[in-house]
Amino acid sequence: MSHSNDSAAARRIREVLDENSFVELGAYVTARSTDFNLAEQKTPRDGVVTGYGTIDDRLVYIYSQDPAVLGGSIGEMHAKKIQRLYELAVKMEAPVIGLIDCSGLRLQEASDSLNAFGELYRCQARANGVVPQIQAIYGSCGGSLAVSAAIADFTFIEREEGRLFLLAPNAVADNNEAVLNTASAAFQSEESGVADFVGSAAEIAEGIRTLIGILPASFEDDLSYGDCTDSLNRLVPEIEGAGSAELLSALSDGGFVCEPGESYGSCISTAFIRMNGCTIGTVAALSEEICWKGVEKAARFVRFCDAFSIPLLTLVDVKSMDHCICTERQMAKKAASLITAYANATVPKVTVVTGKAYGLIYNLFAPKTVSDIVYAWPKAEIGLMEAGDAVKVIYAEELAAAEDKTALYSEKTAAYAELQNGAVSAARRGYVDDIIDAQLTRKRVIAAFEMLFTKNEDLPAKKRGTV
Repeated sequence: MSHSNDSAAARRIREVLDENSFVELGAYVTARSTDFNLAEQKTPRDGVVTGYGTIDDRLVYIYSQDPAVLGGSIGEMHAKKIQRLYELAVKMEAPVIGLIDCSGLRLQEASDSLNAFGELYRCQARANGVVPQIQAIYGSCGGSLAVSAAIADFTFIEREEGRLFLLAPNAVADNNEAVLNTASAAFQSEESGVADFVGSAAEIAEGIRTLIGILPASFEDDLSYGDCTDSLNRLVPEIEGAGSAELLSALSDGGFVCEPGESYGSCISTAFIRMNGCTIGTVAALSEEICWKGVEKAARFVRFCDAFSIPLLTLVDVKSMDHCICTERQMAKKAASLITAYANATVPKVTVVTGKAYGLIYNLFAPKTVSDIVYAWPKAEIGLMEAGDAVKVIYAEELAAAEDKTALYSEKTAAYAELQNGAVSAARRGYVDDIIDAQLTRKRVIAAFEMLFTKNEDLPAKKRGTV
């Protein structure tokens, strides 16, 4: 890599890859344009270091932008080098990692740069669902490049120096960075959801290595299995009443949990865990209320897992949706997207109802209609609505005429709960496959996925879905 060995771009590659594994491609490429005296400026590697290497001996393709060369701006040849990586990655079925630090499209090359970036979009879009795409933002990532980050499957952003924006904060009416820094890691991870992980440069490198270690290399070359040293029969009594983080840690081999989008729509957790050495995608809806952001995040996560043949575990305990105007504006479409994602997913699917699952919530999170196996804990509640609310509707006249309304209400509520809302009543109707003690959850879920390992399901023939 000659003089580029000490550049920020080269250093970031070394931090991510196995030691001495990087092989550079396109080291002699420079800018081709001569407009605006560009020929007089040195553009080594046209501002991007590209090549391949390994992470834990697994092949990956990687590019790293060099902010010291015209601000890391994307010119025609810069984009073509990245396109070449994508072509190789798709042929060889290996992940693509982009390390971003870029001032934007190169103004001196104008239309050439614009067209080349359009070609890069096409490469990303066509590689979507074929090989995992990961981007890490160390510096600036604005305008067109922000869309590229959103196309990636997983995006990291450096906590202090990373800036991700479609419109710079000062370009937004009545706003500037002092009022609301919309380019910050906090905003892009909590509000827009484009950034899945936030951390220091060292944490980003470790996070990328972790993802590569648990994800398949491509949609058909599955390297996501490993040895399991944890007991398959381990009891997990601590999970009853636990939050998402504690529950997932207890279920996973050795407590491993990797949660993309933790700060966005945090009412729902979307995380990768390991069970019997296998990567499992989990959607844990364990909140009093859920919001549209969480549902949107879950839908994208389910689609990713299905695309790369990662089994899905869904955990449900939700009372209702968030009661606000945003729910009315957004929830119907987001719910439709999640329901469609689950219905179209052909990977093994196991659902555990740990608490409440009423009405739309029940049908939203992989019920018996779309899941292969559904378990429920003994105190789970499954029904159209809570028993007390149903009694107020069904027995409205009797309650109004009763002398002791409280006693009648309690009696009817208990009866309705037993007949319609209990785990046993759902199991009797075939909507639950088995009622299991909470402490047996890890053991029973692992057994279910083992049984479903050779699942083969075909969907109706169609060109593409539209939801």
